[in-house]
Amino acid sequence: MRRILTVRPALAALGGPKPADVGAGLVTGLFSIPEGMAYASIAGFNPIAGLYAGVVPAIVGSLTARTVLMVTTLTSAIALTSQSVLAQAGLDPAKAGNVATLTLLAGVVMVLMGVLRLGVVMSFVSNAVMTGFSTGIALQIITGVLKDATGYKPQGHNRLYQLGDWLAHIGRWQLAATLVAIATIVVWALARAVRRLEPVALLVAMIVVSAVVALLGTDVELVRDIAHIPAALPGFSAPDLSAVPHLLGGAVAVALVALAQAASIGSSVPNPDGSRSSVNGDFTAQGLANLAGGLFQSLPAGGSLSRTGVAVSAGARTRWAGVLSGILLALVVLVCAPLAEHIPMPVIGGLILVVGGELIWGKRRDILLVLRTSRLSSAAMVLTFLATTQLPLQQAIVFGAAASLLLYCVQAARQVPFLALTRDPRGRWHLGAPPDRLPSGDVTVLYYAGTSFFAELPRIEQALPRTDDARDAVLILVLRGAPDVPSSSMAKVIRRHARELHERGGRLILAGVAPDLERVLRMTGVAGDLGPGGIVPAAGAVFDPLDQALADARAWIADRPVVGVADGDDGAVPYGPSP
Repeated sequence: MRRILTVRPALAALGGPKPADVGAGLVTGLFSIPEGMAYASIAGFNPIAGLYAGVVPAIVGSLTARTVLMVTTLTSAIALTSQSVLAQAGLDPAKAGNVATLTLLAGVVMVLMGVLRLGVVMSFVSNAVMTGFSTGIALQIITGVLKDATGYKPQGHNRLYQLGDWLAHIGRWQLAATLVAIATIVVWALARAVRRLEPVALLVAMIVVSAVVALLGTDVELVRDIAHIPAALPGFSAPDLSAVPHLLGGAVAVALVALAQAASIGSSVPNPDGSRSSVNGDFTAQGLANLAGGLFQSLPAGGSLSRTGVAVSAGARTRWAGVLSGILLALVVLVCAPLAEHIPMPVIGGLILVVGGELIWGKRRDILLVLRTSRLSSAAMVLTFLATTQLPLQQAIVFGAAASLLLYCVQAARQVPFLALTRDPRGRWHLGAPPDRLPSGDVTVLYYAGTSFFAELPRIEQALPRTDDARDAVLILVLRGAPDVPSSSMAKVIRRHARELHERGGRLILAGVAPDLERVLRMTGVAGDLGPGGIVPAAGAVFDPLDQALADARAWIADRPVVGVADGDDGAVPYGPSP
């Protein structure tokens, strides 16, 4: 029950708005007009749906989020993924029931992930994969508006091919549309250079260029040519239950895209009141925002880093900034929506080119970081990017998640699983490489630094010292950092090594074993192979279990009888404990 009511801390700390929140809410709401319309348009939805995505979802998300300043609304990746999901399901994106069903299902998935505390899942999507995915999304944004910006629709299925085809047919660009798009980008750049206008530079460019086009009577396509935008608040939208079976899998993809984008907001934008954010709490909040928004003509929404950044830059101090952005946007839509029908499509195309270009430019450092990190990470980034430009986005995100898991498996398998611990005369411990063989009549201490993952089994077998000639040898494995539940492969390795040592008159001791791991070892019978005292629980100070295991091992060796002789100069030299 406590998990279900995870939004209570947010509601309890609602308080009242600060004066700065009113200005920040207005700026964020105004910013949502061009960006929301642009994102909806690029995905083939009615631009009004992009505006509505900044109303109810923003209000509900801001009221319930554990990250105080996070603004929940439509993003480019969510819009494109939603369009791809509906297209793959063979459903009409213009039908309100289909959009409502997808939004509600995505909300259910988000709430379930929050309730089940699955925020840790996002940590398995590597930075390399997310960088490739985000860059591919940016390319999709750019190629999706090339027709609006220049009047020429590039041919081909692959986004990279479309970009090449567009450049190859520059002679077929429409002059009027191209000049309007260029003018939009220029005005945006000039407005952005003015510090006070920077948060609303997109809005300034949209209003100024649209007014000039209207005054000059330039013949270009307008928003009214593709959609009707009513001067009304979002109305009730009933879901089409017959579409549920076709959208279940796609809803999971939409939810994952939205949550992956929002997962970094908590760490990037700390709460001004000093409270701790929660990924799981934010998952639930975004789910509730979609459950509410889906009933009021909203497209799927998620935490938006760009919209959150605008709110913070405009002076947001509490969650009221996000709430007011939704309320003020609703008022603007109610009063000024008919004017939006006169916005030229090349203006929206120019704005989206700006957004796509900023996304790629903003990822330049991440791209360089991945390229300089490792070839494997670079390959994962490039492959995910290519998948995003070629495959439907819901398949691309699954491909990216699989690439992340594969990358994790390979890195885990490459990790050196053991480090030798040796104590100097002053009692200080030092790390070193494990010995090739266990010395007879002595104690060897190894610290396990692996993940207990089955893929690292070959390296574990290779790293363990050989026991061929060892007699009366004791091997202590320090498992202080081992997972509570080892893989069955790891349990088999421990059992096999314990039996090998026992056959040669030695023994294996596990030190620093956590209670859950100890229970597993006893249930699987591994504890019986180790014998009495073979498990030293993790208790007391950090090195207490190791000190106890070391004392037990030396006492055990000292009590061992002489078990053989070795050839020497005098013919019979006993071997046993080392001095």
